[in-house]
Order: sequence, then structure tokens, then C-alpha cells
Amino acid sequence: MALQTVTTMTADELLVMPHNGYRYELIKGELRQMAPAGRQHGRIAATICSRLESFVRNNNLGEIYAAETGFLIWTDPDTVRAPDASFVSRARADATDEEEGFFPGAPDLAVEVISPNDRAVEVEDKALDWLRAGAKMVIVLNPKTRTATIYRGFDDIRILTEGDTIDGDDVVPGWQLPLADVF
Repeated sequence: MALQTVTTMTADELLVMPHNGYRYELIKGELRQMAPAGRQHGRIAATICSRLESFVRNNNLGEIYAAETGFLIWTDPDTVRAPDASFVSRARADATDEEEGFFPGAPDLAVEVISPNDRAVEVEDKALDWLRAGAKMVIVLNPKTRTATIYRGFDDIRILTEGDTIDGDDVVPGWQLPLADVF
């Protein structure tokens, strides 16, 4: 009988890994390859990111990060997740000395866009991971149903439809985006 060797990877190893056209996340030390985003996914993520970035910059609220940005949310074994768009408050961004490497901790707001190859349970697990790691809000956009699920806590989950408006509430104060503008 052959023994199977399971090797875990660290966040530092992931950071210096050669780029090969794919995105990766590190889940409890296990490297997971993510397929490149499709056209619709990219357009929706870009819409959210651009609207969020403009508002945040004009109001000096913090920093916006694009899909390639990794957040080191747990260590030993390491977990590095990368949302499709994210926001970190000014106070938290300024308190982080290191510009290189993964952001330490979860963003205040993580945005995920469901791709055709995503399994619903995996997307929900990712949203809940963000909350466990300290995110204050997670927005999951579903292009197929044209809905947004807003996670503010394990017992505070709302589903918005195309006639509703995403509201940054106390996480991104004053930011609003009609869901119809996203889809």
C-alpha cells in the first residue's frame, strides 16, 4: 500500500508562488485553484469595485481592494481568502504597517460574485468564513437570480432583489447602490 503525502502550504509560500494565470486561495494550508472569472462575473465585480472605490475615496473612508488581494484570516494552518471586491476602514488600513504581503485579517466588507462553476454551499461557507474572521458585512451577488445576500452576522442575513438598494450601513457609511445598477 502506497502512502499519500499531504503537504500544507503557508501564506508566505503562496505569496511567492509563480503566477500561472490562475488565482489561488489557501484554506487551512491547502492550496485551491480558482478558474479565471467569466465576462459577466468580471463586469459585476468591476461595477461594485468602481462604485465603492469612488465613494470611499471621495469620503476618505478607507481602502478598496480588487479581486487579486489576499487576506490572511487564520494562521497555523494558514487561510488566505480573496474576495471579488473589499473595503477596509481608514483606521484599520492606517494601522497596518506592511504594504507588501497579504492583508492581516478580514476586510470590513467582502463582496463575492457567484460564478457559474461555484457551488452554493462553497459560496455560503466562504461568506461565513469572512464573518468568523471578523468581516462586518459580506455581500454575495448572484447573477443568475439577480439577487444579493447581505450577511451582517450569523443571524442577520437578508436577501435583496433587483428593486432593492445595497446599503453600506455602519460599515461604509452613506454608500448605497441600487441592485438594478449592478445587474
